[in-house]
Amino acid sequence: MIIKTVELETVCGVTSKIPDNILPEFAFAGKSNVGKSSLINTLVNRKSLARTSATPGKTQTINFYNINGELYFVDLPGYGFTKVSASVKAKWGQMVERYLKKSKQLKAVFLLVDMRHKPTGDDVMMYDWIIHNGFHPIVVATKRDKLKKNEIPKAIKLIRETLNMGDNDMLIPFSSETKVGKEEMYELIEKMTAVGNPDMDTKVSEAVEDQEGSLQ
Repeated sequence: MIIKTVELETVCGVTSKIPDNILPEFAFAGKSNVGKSSLINTLVNRKSLARTSATPGKTQTINFYNINGELYFVDLPGYGFTKVSASVKAKWGQMVERYLKKSKQLKAVFLLVDMRHKPTGDDVMMYDWIIHNGFHPIVVATKRDKLKKNEIPKAIKLIRETLNMGDNDMLIPFSSETKVGKEEMYELIEKMTAVGNPDMDTKVSEAVEDQEGSLQ
């Protein structure tokens, strides 16, 4: 996957209408400090396209990035802010739920978790909530470079068990520093946007098999 052009095309707030796009969409969800902006910047080969708010909880929009005029990366608001009121959290939840239910082109939701730690209650809730809304999350374990090689299998096992993932559910270790996982995500996105093959479950299963060795 070669990134030629990237454009922040649409910014949706709580009251905004979800755009009726005709290109495939890939959404990214995760806690406020999980490295979501860094991951998106790494995927699009930019240093500061996706920016993190200086004050946690201030980013309250869904951002649509047009990639090569071929697909969208959709940056969902971070969750897990301890200082945000329940009413604000509820509005964010309604906004994201509206997107998940109304988008006609959403192909996959990548759920980011911090590989260094056991998934939080918010992570588990988001994982289950995404499933409830009709999608099966592809888990991306960020900050892989912060762990020693011999610590990785244990970390992966803990994430899978905590989220109650199935054996065939996909988990991609990722590092914005070393770029580990970048090519695997490219390959998966390419397979899921392939023309003439609407069987998304088959594509994900194939990607899991192709990548199995790299997750050990």
